Amino acid sequence: MRLWHQDMMDLLPKSQLLAQWRELNSVFAKEDRHILINYIYEYPKEHLYVYTQLVLQEMRERAIKIRTVDKMNHYFQDIDPTVNIEKPFHNHHNDTYFEICYFNLKEKYLRGQKDFEESRFQALDTRYKSVQARKDMV
Repeated sequence: MRLWHQDMMDLLPKSQLLAQWRELNSVFAKEDRHILINYIYEYPKEHLYVYTQLVLQEMRERAIKIRTVDKMNHYFQDIDPTVNIEKPFHNHHNDTYFEICYFNLKEKYLRGQKDFEESRFQALDTRYKSVQARKDMV
């Protein structure tokens, strides 16, 4: 399980975006525990809600249809839908985490993942280099 860094959501291959939705639904249904996502339970539920909205927004922009949002609606029934958190999971979804996610995706690209177009990877690579440049300035 992995929650991709929110700043690369628009660059994820379709298969990773769909897998992200499946993983979120697993959290909604069972509050899964996994070493790669346990940090989400350190934050108020609103962080996961905002993150989920980013995933749904990206799916809508790509015209990806989902069958149901029942698990999500039940999980977030006590959340104010107008909540505004600029950087969900801000202590974990930082530049280092972006780098971790980048190299995970880079390996998928280099191994020939079929739905990972070169243009999408090049855009991801450019964004990664800008994150690295920001880190080097600090």
